[in-house]
Amino acid sequence: MKDFKYYAPTEVVFGEQSEEQVASLVKKYGGTKVLVHYGGQSAVRSGLLDKICGLLREGGVAYVTLGGVVPNPRLSLVHEGIDLCRREGIDFVLAVGGGSVIDSGKAIAYGVCYDGDVWDIYIGKATPEKMLPVASVLTIPAAGSEMSEASVITNEDGDVKIGYSNSLSRPKFAIMNPRRTMTLPPYQTAAGVTDMMMHTMERYFTKDDDMDITTDIAEAMLRSMKNAVFAVLKNPEDYRYRAQIMWGGSLMHNGLTGCGVSDDWATHQIEHELSAMFDVTHGAGLAAVWPSWARYVMHENLSRFVRFAVNVMDVPNDFTDPEGTALRGIEAMERFYHAIGMPVNIKELIGKEVSDEEIREMVRKCSRNFQRTIGCLKVLNTEDMEAIYKMARG
Repeated sequence: MKDFKYYAPTEVVFGEQSEEQVASLVKKYGGTKVLVHYGGQSAVRSGLLDKICGLLREGGVAYVTLGGVVPNPRLSLVHEGIDLCRREGIDFVLAVGGGSVIDSGKAIAYGVCYDGDVWDIYIGKATPEKMLPVASVLTIPAAGSEMSEASVITNEDGDVKIGYSNSLSRPKFAIMNPRRTMTLPPYQTAAGVTDMMMHTMERYFTKDDDMDITTDIAEAMLRSMKNAVFAVLKNPEDYRYRAQIMWGGSLMHNGLTGCGVSDDWATHQIEHELSAMFDVTHGAGLAAVWPSWARYVMHENLSRFVRFAVNVMDVPNDFTDPEGTALRGIEAMERFYHAIGMPVNIKELIGKEVSDEEIREMVRKCSRNFQRTIGCLKVLNTEDMEAIYKMARG
């Protein structure tokens, strides 16, 4: 069991009328002029953007807007946002959207307070000492960025996707109205649940398996998300289960399910290169990679994979064959992915077989030009990364 610090300072305002508090919350946390950051046209079509801007005006909070965030948020828009904030005297960033919008907002907030190129922070050349405060009005539960210290940005110059974590970036508040998620397409809903489950699975599959309460919480959350996603795919307007998913996405990435254990994150690192190269949905990419990673590393802590199979995937425990039980748990996860419309290999993800050359390029980027290893349950070198990509090829 590892010593740990648990820090989750974000104020959560959850419920059907939660947006009404946006102006008072901004002022509570020191905002006087806000960048309202958003993605494509859904925030406009739904009326949410107009509502948020109207509430800010009524509350006496000045604002400017910047849209255009896309999945796998781009560095070029971050640079545009930094310039806009400096020009307009912005002192608070409000992200209206999902994880991509929040991550973009975090990067802008870093960059406004940093004299160099904000990309320096993501590649490890600089450590920020301050940033603008960030908050969110969440519309897509998935990434957990509304309560986490993490953000991920894609640099179009070389299709490089890199995550950075710093507690400075934990949002001041998160407004969560489950009704805002009811129009999400089934694919996006399923990919979101896949992503949030993986945030906990990256912490669950560890060699530090003696923190029982953390493990019990993780398993309960994973089971809850499995149940909830089937319910909302059947009835997209099921408020009860939309609420479970929205709250679950936050709890599964605010650090709670990692207390006392070592994080792995190899599946995320491997997937980042897939979504950078092929611009695929992050959650779907995780589903395409995880089964191969699991089979590759399961002997590092076989009992953990057995426990996952039995307690999360409802696989009968064959005490005479732990390896078989573990493998049946992985197979059950593959069936779950297919049942919610997710892929289980790269060919299913991108519609073609990835080439050896493309795999070598993803390995090069994932290993930072062959200079780093990834993972914790099993530390993966470049040969391991290549093997997993090839296993996941399909």
